[in-house]
Amino acid sequence: MADPPAFQVVPATSDAAVLIACDHASALIPSRHGDLGLDQETRQAHVAWDIGAAKVATALAGHLGCAAVLAGISRLVIDCNRQPGDPSSIPACTCGVAVPGNQGVDDAEAEARAESWFWPYHRELGTHLARLLRHGPVPAMVSVHSFTPNMGEFPRPWHVGVLWNRDGRMALPVLDALRKVPGLCVGDNQPYSGREINYTLDTHAGAAGLPHVSFEIRQDLLADDDACQRWGALLAQVLVPVLANPDLRRIQVF
Repeated sequence: MADPPAFQVVPATSDAAVLIACDHASALIPSRHGDLGLDQETRQAHVAWDIGAAKVATALAGHLGCAAVLAGISRLVIDCNRQPGDPSSIPACTCGVAVPGNQGVDDAEAEARAESWFWPYHRELGTHLARLLRHGPVPAMVSVHSFTPNMGEFPRPWHVGVLWNRDGRMALPVLDALRKVPGLCVGDNQPYSGREINYTLDTHAGAAGLPHVSFEIRQDLLADDDACQRWGALLAQVLVPVLANPDLRRIQVF
């Protein structure tokens, strides 16, 4: 069986100056790595990917008319939202789950995985952003993730989290808009903080001064295709007026 591509691109349908990234879009493990010593249930669980995130990212791209780049392999092989070399890049243990196929990975193997899967995905993100910069207004970048309803024994009340670091140009108005949606519990840098882990956005957008924001959606709210479509529509609804603000389209490093 052929290995999956390092990434998939959802083509833009308009000249929208936006790019969507989905770092944990896939649970696929390339054949050369077997099953990494894990059973089927674990390979389809949150430790392997962000359940529902790819469908939301694709739906959002459709509403905005922009492109989306979806990482093609499981984060168990290599995490596309971590710096290569970081202990969590190729996890020997994640969320309390030991990964036998990642025990004792040497430099040659780690670098081979990065060359096969990590760098092609990030080169594609960089290429898309460069094209947008050359041909139009300053582009914005959006990242889509999902999270588990519980962390151990502790329930996570948020339906959606907005992650950001120093640049609040998109995050703050988006937070305000989401908090006006009846019944929605919104986290500001919850359940994860964008000030701690946000490699993809920090590298491609933050360091370049491009406006950006990241979303985390609770996985029990993404149980089927219709639910993912609804979330894609909701995120588009709150993003459209933010993206329409001409003051957003500036390079500004914070």
